[in-house]
Amino acid sequence: MEEKLKILLCEDDENLGMLLREYLQAKGYDADLCPDGEEGYKAFLKNKYDLCVFDVMMPKKDGFTLAQEIRSVNSDIPIIFLTAKTLKEDVFEGFKNGADDYITKPFSMEELIFRIEAILRRIKGKKTKETTFYKIGKFTFDTQKQVLTIDGKSTKLTTKESELLSLLCAHSNEILQRDFALKTIWIDDNYFNARSMDVYITKLRKHLKEDPSIEIINIHGKGYKLIIPDSE
Repeated sequence: MEEKLKILLCEDDENLGMLLREYLQAKGYDADLCPDGEEGYKAFLKNKYDLCVFDVMMPKKDGFTLAQEIRSVNSDIPIIFLTAKTLKEDVFEGFKNGADDYITKPFSMEELIFRIEAILRRIKGKKTKETTFYKIGKFTFDTQKQVLTIDGKSTKLTTKESELLSLLCAHSNEILQRDFALKTIWIDDNYFNARSMDVYITKLRKHLKEDPSIEIINIHGKGYKLIIPDSE
């Protein structure tokens, strides 16, 4: 029998928290509920989780701070933020802190399960993909370890950077359609996610700037193209 996936749930609204936990358990997940960020961090250090769902506004420690602390311990664990605010700044802040997804309250339980399953599918897909190494000009890119190496110098990429670079590599010297990339990585091609993707493209350009023969160009209205010189 497959082990149940374990989810860390931090939500200070007791009723919503209990509802979410029960719903997740009914759907076959193992879920621990913490009432604030401090409790959440303690639980995270004690147990092994596959995914985190954090409310943004919590007493003692908010969801963003908690996510940053957890990311410093485990940079790969997927994090979904729940927020009552639809403020753009909040959403950008969330992605800056490594959110894998973002759900605005009120939301349906089905939507949360859909987002969780999409993220877990993506992780599973990553584990089974054939190509684990790409040669990008003078760089080598290990998609499993999420590491980019040039002249013996390695850079560890975040999950999102790595997923985006993998897609660009798989479509190198061709156009990577913007909406395809958004739906594959962010599940939803809305305004926030599109802005978030632009931020990640900028980050990738910085990572790749040590080899001037490589560039990621914007194809207006269509998407991006990773230009790699033919390796002779």
